[in-house]
Amino acid sequence: MKATWEAVVNIRDAAASARTETISENAQWFEDNSPIDPRFKKKTVKGISAKVIDATTLGGDCYPSTPIGINLPNADWIRKEHGSKSVTIANITHAYNLSAEEAPKSTTSEFAWDEQEIAMIKKYSAYTDELHTDLHECLGHGSGQLLAGVSSNALGEYSSALEEARADLFALYYMGDPKMVELKLLPDAEAYKAQYLTYIRNGMQVQFARVEQGRPNTEAHMQNRKLISEWCYEKGLADNVIEKKERDGKTYFVVNDYEKLRGLFGELLAEIQRIKSEGDYAAGKALIEKYAIHIDPVLHKEVRERYASLGIRPYGGFVNPEIIPVIENGEVTDYRIEYPDDFLGQMLEYGEKYGVL
Repeated sequence: MKATWEAVVNIRDAAASARTETISENAQWFEDNSPIDPRFKKKTVKGISAKVIDATTLGGDCYPSTPIGINLPNADWIRKEHGSKSVTIANITHAYNLSAEEAPKSTTSEFAWDEQEIAMIKKYSAYTDELHTDLHECLGHGSGQLLAGVSSNALGEYSSALEEARADLFALYYMGDPKMVELKLLPDAEAYKAQYLTYIRNGMQVQFARVEQGRPNTEAHMQNRKLISEWCYEKGLADNVIEKKERDGKTYFVVNDYEKLRGLFGELLAEIQRIKSEGDYAAGKALIEKYAIHIDPVLHKEVRERYASLGIRPYGGFVNPEIIPVIENGEVTDYRIEYPDDFLGQMLEYGEKYGVL
């Protein structure tokens, strides 16, 4: 039998952790005001623990490509009886955002409809990306409950994608709530729109740059984003909530009505929570197979060609910094940080030093 492991060496980000503490302290309010059936709400939310960290060294399956957030445990009965613990890795998100801004070309400039969208994303993404992760990890996964007698494995092979969709929808729905500004989690009532823009655009097209032409969408997080975005696009067609536009042979998806989009997020959250709470395998399967897997081949080809023209890779990874002790008179007096850029060289060095472990 084989297994994998993952680990990060980290420093607690005290200032950013104040944000997750605010979220945790208000966990009961979020649960009580969720747009789901009251039968599926927890009467008492227990043990929500959350913090923000900065990673200094990545290991195992966190290296070189790491998650931006971690939530444990996975077992629903433990969450219900004892609560959960969430960690957001802030400097990883910062690194992704800064590298995107510094690149000569970016997915934002390529796939955004106009300069107004680009300006909004540049102004607010530093707030919205982290808050979305916090809400997803701290509260989204821990929200709701199963009905008595329903197995946590009832959704089978569709469970992972549906669970990620449930947590994302929880975060998206609440990001547009005035409570976010009241709790000082967002700077103003316009900020959430940046997250809605980038989420829909990513779910409808940008993320498909990661999938080989002609292949289905199979990764759970990517299925979740596609499911949410395409379901909302379809259900909002009558009101033109999300509009598909074309210009110079390129396809764009534009959010026209943010309030109605938030309402759609709430509707889908209620349905996916019902599916999980009741263990409705057939309904979960229907959602995934209709909205999450199959990619329009024409749009897929266009996205891959546009992404390739940017000269950037669809996935990012990190090389660990070298933390070197400064020794004076036989004692460590300080540490010097060096930033290597040779991933293969670092892997070979690790193999030589630690291969016996």
